[in-house]
Amino acid sequence: MKTPLLAADALILFGGGIVLIRRSNPPFEGFYALPGGFVEVGETVEEAAQREAKEETGLEIILLKLVGVYSKPDRDPRGHVVSISYLAKGRGELVAGSDARSAEVFDPEDLPPLAFDHATIIRDGLAKL
Repeated sequence: MKTPLLAADALILFGGGIVLIRRSNPPFEGFYALPGGFVEVGETVEEAAQREAKEETGLEIILLKLVGVYSKPDRDPRGHVVSISYLAKGRGELVAGSDARSAEVFDPEDLPPLAFDHATIIRDGLAKL
């Protein structure tokens, strides 16, 4: 039996805006995205969101609330990936790491083109503020 992969993404409030990373790997190489990635065996979705945020942005995050579950089978060109997405507050020094070319703070009203369905996740998350 084949099942979808599980990912966790974080909509991080930091420095008066939201944190996006510029992807250094396909798919969507060079596009901006929310920090996030695949859940590893043995960790919770919440732990995965915090780990991925730290790896990609250098920030410690406090999870504030669930934004939603994003499960459209075609949301990721690599295959069926379900994302559990959280609204979070970041603290620390913003530095790109892991598979991120850069990590930057953006005004939510002036976002660059985004990878995957992250524009929808951001819209949904900001509506919960």
